[in-house]
Amino acid sequence: MTSLLKLSGVSVSFGPVRALSGIDFELRPSEVLALVGDNGAGKSTLIKIISGAQTPDEGRFWFENAEVRIRKPEDARRLGIETVYQDLALFDNSNVAENIFAGREIVRRVMGIPFLRAAEMHARSKELLASLRIHIQSTRYTVKGMSGGQRQSVAIARAVAFGRKVVILDEPTAALGVPEQQKVLSLVQDLKSRGFSIIMISHNLHHIFEISDRIHVLRQGRTAGVRATAETTPDEVVKLITGADLVRH
Repeated sequence: MTSLLKLSGVSVSFGPVRALSGIDFELRPSEVLALVGDNGAGKSTLIKIISGAQTPDEGRFWFENAEVRIRKPEDARRLGIETVYQDLALFDNSNVAENIFAGREIVRRVMGIPFLRAAEMHARSKELLASLRIHIQSTRYTVKGMSGGQRQSVAIARAVAFGRKVVILDEPTAALGVPEQQKVLSLVQDLKSRGFSIIMISHNLHHIFEISDRIHVLRQGRTAGVRATAETTPDEVVKLITGADLVRH
């Protein structure tokens, strides 16, 4: 099957600690790929490498069958890769539109002086939220007082606004109530239906089996296994995560 993003032999060390060792990784077009593993397994390091926030010591990258170099976040963004980290990186005292366009504000220049085109930013934000079926009463509301699910939705909308092909989600349902978790999962499924490919880190196996197409398991910085979700079970995935599959009786 055709790969959208492919990594081969990715390794990285932090001093004497080997965080990732010889990782091969594949993301296919229009799929939800779950990335799972215990704390310290290397999940966050791997998505930082894909998003350009961390440079590997070794490894090769392909995107849409062309070999590429991802050495900084701008490299990933040029390819259409956007990341929503667990802390969301939202500006609490800024409104929804300002958060969506943070760092990429729409401006017009008069005699070389930039002026913010706030009305256009709000109009485009409203269109984006409506297209994603995200219900927020006004793009002029600050995100500080919003619920966890609304904040997560704003962060995902920001990624979708500029990410054309791949969205990476780091624990998108963590610390959310059940109704808000389902809204976020529905949003992920909607992105897939629009042609996005999604990498989702999650500890919630129920959510993983609900929406993912494949599961990539990391253990101690190495790939423990890759499974088609429809062809595996939570029990097998737990064994891969913990290493219980290696136990011999």
